[in-house]
Amino acid sequence: PPRSRPRANAMNEGVQAAAAPRPVGHYPHARRVGDLLFLSGIGPRAPATNAIPNGIEAQTRAVFANVRAVLEASGACWESLVDVTVYLTDMAGDFPGYNRVWADHFPDPAVAPCRTTLGITALPTPISIELKCVAHVPECR
Repeated sequence: PPRSRPRANAMNEGVQAAAAPRPVGHYPHARRVGDLLFLSGIGPRAPATNAIPNGIEAQTRAVFANVRAVLEASGACWESLVDVTVYLTDMAGDFPGYNRVWADHFPDPAVAPCRTTLGITALPTPISIELKCVAHVPECR
């Protein structure tokens, strides 16, 4: 017999963030499970217009703003981030600029989230960077 799916509740709920760009597929911006918040891939598109900033540094700042919007809509905060996977479509060309913006946003490695950066060939929209994040919700101040 088919298994029934667990009902969403406060400890297992999908989140759609009005202040972030709409997902490019049929999925939530984030899902909270217990004390953890899992963000779907977030890109740098402008929430109101879907415009994509020019250059990796501008796209990195924009994707960080979109991640922050999803965190806040989920009851989390920037400091809640514990793990970030970064996807770059041009590792050789874009890593230095993205890494500079990362250092501006996370100046102290002792309290920065863990990070993995992957070079990939393409993303679903013509963007250069996408982030996949995990946050620990009770860490908010």
